[in-house]
Amino acid sequence: MISLPGLLDTEAIRKDFPILDRTVHDGRKIVYLDNAATSQKPRQVLDVLNGYYERQNSNVHRGVHVLAEEATAAYEGARDKVAGFVNAPSRDEVIFTKNASESLNLVANMLGWADEPYRVDRGTEIVITEMEHHSNIVPWQLLSQRTGAKLKWFGLTDDGRLDLSNIDQVITEKTKVVSFVLVSNILGTINPVEEIVRRAQEVGALVVIDASQAAPHMPLDVQALQADFVAFTGHKMCGPTGIGVLWGRQELLEDLPPFLGGGEMIETVSMHSSTYAPAPHKFEAGTPPIAQAIGLGAAVDYLNGIGMENIQAHEHAITEYAVRRLLEVPDLRIIGPTTAEDRGAAISFTLGDIHPHDVGQVLDEQGIAVRVGHHCARPVCLRYGIPATTRASFYLYSTPAEVDALVDGLEQVRNFFG
Repeated sequence: MISLPGLLDTEAIRKDFPILDRTVHDGRKIVYLDNAATSQKPRQVLDVLNGYYERQNSNVHRGVHVLAEEATAAYEGARDKVAGFVNAPSRDEVIFTKNASESLNLVANMLGWADEPYRVDRGTEIVITEMEHHSNIVPWQLLSQRTGAKLKWFGLTDDGRLDLSNIDQVITEKTKVVSFVLVSNILGTINPVEEIVRRAQEVGALVVIDASQAAPHMPLDVQALQADFVAFTGHKMCGPTGIGVLWGRQELLEDLPPFLGGGEMIETVSMHSSTYAPAPHKFEAGTPPIAQAIGLGAAVDYLNGIGMENIQAHEHAITEYAVRRLLEVPDLRIIGPTTAEDRGAAISFTLGDIHPHDVGQVLDEQGIAVRVGHHCARPVCLRYGIPATTRASFYLYSTPAEVDALVDGLEQVRNFFG
């Protein structure tokens, strides 16, 4: 057994995740390396979800019976847990959505409908980056097309980092919003938040951060980031699917218009007009993802119990080992930083002329689960002149033995394709 500094007690942790004991393809134990797409869920989260549906299932808010009051307390309790998890100044700054994509769309639409000084319209500029997930490209393209605002972006260096050499020319006095990913889902790059935020603040632009690949893997402090909005999703951090989070500064949430209309987000309604509830309910129209939010709260409890600093140290050790082992594979090219410094636990690569889909299929036959394709980041593939990549991504239950299994599996891929 390989011992690396900083590793968690994965033997104990893995006992919390029933799916990791599953076998596939004639008894092969699954090696799950697709955590950037979605993480597995511990029993502690599954039990909370089952318990809610078995004993507390009810719609939240307004109800006066026991089940409604218990469900409301659990749902709003989850908001408290998430607020603590990201060090939000107020629980009312935490908005539940169905995923990070909806969170980012919510911000884009609010800014398109907003009054001055926040309104994005013709003559203003939106800044993103070439490494964004499609969820942080398409909403801004739509806003640009709808309003006439100019869409600009930072390019990439050859080693998979943002090219900020022209930051003063990209972020200008016309810039209304700068939206970028904290950790790239395809390159693994951890971006220099402080430098980008400082320039955005110099010109009075709002800052939106996609933290979907950061929240599960490292301590996330929205106050330290100094952003205006931070989005992330629950299913990548041991929580259920169908639950996302948007954190926003209180004064912005008070000033900006709602994205969706319906029940719960209103204060009064007449046939002529409506007034809106304060945040966060102003942005949570209709029946919310109740069980999913409660499950996310349980996931936050689980992660806090292990410690985000400990999870970060474990993943750094695993990633450092994985980069070193992968670079030993002939014809393998890592797309992105080739050191473990300033990178997350997702590693994308190509293997000679073998198409990534073929790589993934042969690995799957060996019980190794990886992700293949554009990873919803096609501009990155275009930038590096590749059709797609194979991506291995690690989490708190990943082990050095799984890295070795991946490397051995890639040797089988090379043998299979000659």
